[in-house]
Amino acid sequence: MSSMGDVLAGFHAAWEFESDSVHIRFERGIRTPKLFQALGERRIPHEAIAAVSVTPGKRGTVALLLEPRPGADPLMEVAAGQLKESHDPYRLVLPAERETLAAYYADELRPLVFGTAGDAPDRYLVAAPEAPMQFKAYDGKAAFDGKTVSFRWFWTGASSAKWKAGDQSFLISDLAGVEWRSPELFEGYLRLLHRDPSGAPRSRPEGADQDPSSVVFGLGYGLVHESLPFAASVLGALKASPGPDDARVTVGAAAHRDPADIADRIRHLGELHKAGLVTDEEFTAKKTQLLSEL
Repeated sequence: MSSMGDVLAGFHAAWEFESDSVHIRFERGIRTPKLFQALGERRIPHEAIAAVSVTPGKRGTVALLLEPRPGADPLMEVAAGQLKESHDPYRLVLPAERETLAAYYADELRPLVFGTAGDAPDRYLVAAPEAPMQFKAYDGKAAFDGKTVSFRWFWTGASSAKWKAGDQSFLISDLAGVEWRSPELFEGYLRLLHRDPSGAPRSRPEGADQDPSSVVFGLGYGLVHESLPFAASVLGALKASPGPDDARVTVGAAAHRDPADIADRIRHLGELHKAGLVTDEEFTAKKTQLLSEL
């Protein structure tokens, strides 16, 4: 870029354009999304970026967007497209009158980035959130010290299957991947995937509430700004950890469920709807979402 060290300040964040990266510093104001506050700051190497664009925003704003390469950032990989636009850490929102300035920086960046999605890199190019980390889910407390993930069950939320299995502890070296379903969706959860002796992901129970390798989210439990950096931290440690030569880290691919389980969920959703705890729109949207998982 023609002037290294330039800083472009927008709503909730400031981007510093360095010779080899974009250094993003998030604000800590009350209106800043909690995910941004939890992340604090991030350095995005140019080689982790596939494309740069400028698009119109809402209510007199414009957005400068970076598109990360698939497999370059553990946070975005485990999020798997589930983040709201307003929570995208690769999106800098500016007043519309600064569109020309945003376009200038986009033009300066384009010759420096990877330029195509291409193949996933063999390592993460953006640093994962650092351990130790912990958060409270609906049915237990999750903790990660950098080497071991542990789940301690709450008697008020954990299923009988989890109580029977007891509190859980998992070494990173025994895991194959992480699956995160946003708490802002119906039946959110964080699930750890295990390797079998061949290094492939091992099968697991269909329902996260019955799986001792999972914690489930609920209203006020497992919030995005707590559970997503946690999942990304585990994923980052997984990829950095030596494992079987043919083992691959698996993320975000939720399996199709048993139709009987879906039927039970829909019946429970109907009971909540009749009790007035779920609106007509929420009932229709969540029922459609459940049916799509068959």
